[in-house]
Amino acid sequence: MNRYELTYIIDTALEEEARKELIEKVSALIAQNGGEVEKIDETWGKRRLAYPINDKPEGYYVLVTMQAPAELPKEIERNLRINENVLRSLVIKLEEKKHSVKPRPVRVPVAAPVQEAAPAEEAPAAAPVETPAE
Repeated sequence: MNRYELTYIIDTALEEEARKELIEKVSALIAQNGGEVEKIDETWGKRRLAYPINDKPEGYYVLVTMQAPAELPKEIERNLRINENVLRSLVIKLEEKKHSVKPRPVRVPVAAPVQEAAPAEEAPAAAPVETPAE
């Protein structure tokens, strides 16, 4: 089974009870088709949309993390497209990060050898060099 992230936006005109029922319906759909809901996150809640969708300036965001077979995302998208209370939806497959690249070796700075300061001897001042004019 693969890990997926489903984000969908619900119409804000929907009452809270109906919104909770819709979220439960989506979770039940995932479970019926062999998936397992790991987490439902509603912390984004009601937000202003970047542009109006169906003449609606705001939407209620829901994020679901799940494990599911490869066929399930198409079924979820199909059901969410049919539902008129869902403005937009997006399913993303979560990839496991693979460490195929070796880490860079840590470079340790080498300190320069410490030289003792010699007493300052006065050097004769260099005379300016004149170039012949042409």
